[in-house]
Parts: sequence; structure tokens; C-alpha cells
Amino acid sequence: MRHLLSTADLSRDDALRVLDVAEDMADVATRQVKKLPTLRGTTVVNLFYEDSTRTRISFEAAAKRLSADVINFAAKGSSVSKGESLKDTAQTLAAMGADGIVLRHPASGAPRVLADSGWVDAGIVNAGDGTHEHPTQALLDAFTMRRRLHGAASRGRDLDGVEVLIVGDVLHSRVARSNAWLLRTLGAHVTVVAPPTLLPVDVSRFGVDVHYDLDEAIAAVRPDVVMMLRIQQERMHEAFFPNAREYARSWGLGAARFRTLPETTIVMHPGPMNRGLEISDEAADSPRSTVRDQVTNGVAVRMAVLYLTLAGDREGTP
Repeated sequence: MRHLLSTADLSRDDALRVLDVAEDMADVATRQVKKLPTLRGTTVVNLFYEDSTRTRISFEAAAKRLSADVINFAAKGSSVSKGESLKDTAQTLAAMGADGIVLRHPASGAPRVLADSGWVDAGIVNAGDGTHEHPTQALLDAFTMRRRLHGAASRGRDLDGVEVLIVGDVLHSRVARSNAWLLRTLGAHVTVVAPPTLLPVDVSRFGVDVHYDLDEAIAAVRPDVVMMLRIQQERMHEAFFPNAREYARSWGLGAARFRTLPETTIVMHPGPMNRGLEISDEAADSPRSTVRDQVTNGVAVRMAVLYLTLAGDREGTP
């Protein structure tokens, strides 16, 4: 696997390989010394043009646990703020010996441009591009679902027949797109729920069912997984719903609505959470919530992705 740009590029076997290698990487976290020598001598650059806490730190921890050298590059305060192009920045990093570039960029498609351009010879991992995709978030979500639903027997298993509701700001969510494509590849049935103003016009190409009423969707689908999406107010330049109270009442996972879910349903959120808007304290802090598991699992999944993109062609196992 030379690059990871989109979950739409992954076959079922590709996706399962990442998830199964992530199981091996998760085992590393249980050791006294939480490190592997796999990427010793390799340089990984976290090139982030947008603010990030969870994703950047998760990639940094993943690379360091694989013994890679890590360079964190933030666009703010760098030559990018002086007008330097992505091409020139990438070529500068390549000249410094970058073997892998983890890129977060506000422009949809930027990681693919970088991978296809020939500007650099590094492996490219998409850490979120505009409102397009966030493939490692989808992989860690699938990894978390698989572990919660299948337990110790999760290795080698897909998500065939699992019912997933994705609720909220689908329009601006790269997480929703990546999850829709990956979960379908793994055999899950995906339904998105949102006000019409927060659905993209091309939602049909996601291969998902669409509902506008959350209570009706819960009753009809009886979901195994409910994934609440963050309202991305920083990307909203007009009113997409009347007000926060109306949104929370109709599409938020409040305490009363949470109690109507099947007892086996797990609750997910990619974070950061707007408590009281898209999710209540009762739902977020419930034992059925996977929010903290997702953060923990993110390191193992990103270790797997870095291993497969930067060392996967070497003989042996991680």
C-alpha cells in the first residue's frame, strides 16, 4: 500500500488487512515497552494546514511507537503563511529526507494531488482534506465497531449485516463520507439522518439510505451503531438550521432519545463533541459510548497505516 488517500480505494481485503495489522499494533500498547523498531531510520512529517489535536497527536504517537523520526509542521507561523505553495513546501520536506507525509489540508483532493504529482517520492497519508475524506478516522471507527461487536473473535471479521446510523452534519463531514464508503465495503448497512439542508446533493452516490427524522430512523433501523457527527460551525457561512435548541431537539442524541435505543446499541462520535447540541452527557459518558475507545484505537490503526505504507513491502510481520 503506497498511499492512503481514500477509503473508496480500499477493497474488502485491503481494509481487513489494515484492521488485522492494527490488532497486532494494539497488542504493543499492552507491553511494558510500547515500541517497535519497524520504522527506525524513517522520517515521518505531519504536515497540517488546519488545526488539529486528536489526529496530529495520534499520528505522532503512532510514528514514535514504530521508532520513526517525527517532524511536526504547522502551516501557521511557517513559510506557508508567506504564500509558499503546497508543491514547494512538499519538495522542501522531501529534500530534508521525508519518507512519509501525513497531510491535513483545507482543500479537498490535496493529498491525491500530492501523491499523483511526482513532486515527492514519499508515501502520502490523508489526515483529512476539506469536506472530502478522513480515511484513518473511518478505519479506526470500523476497528472500534469490530472490537465492540465481535470482541476477542474480531480478527479477520468484517461488519456484514451491521446496521449503522450516521447522524448530523453530513454535508460538511469528511468523516461521514469515509465511513459510508468503508462500512459498505465491509458489509455494513448505512443510513444517514440529517435535516435536508445538511445533506450533500450527491448523497445518493454514497450508497446509503436517507432519513430526515431521527426517531423514525431509530424505530425503523434498530441500529447496532449510532454515530453522531459534530456540527461544523466553522465551515458554515449561512444558517443551516433555525437554532441550536431546535437542532438538539430534532437531531441530537439527548438523554430521552438515548434511552429509546436498543440496549446493545453502541454510540460513537469522532470528536470533539458539542455536548448538549449533538450529544448529551448521558449518551457521551455511558458505558455504551466508544468515544474514548476511538481515541485509543486511533493510535493502533495509524500505526498499521504507517507500517503498511512505509514498510509493508518488506519481508516479515510487524
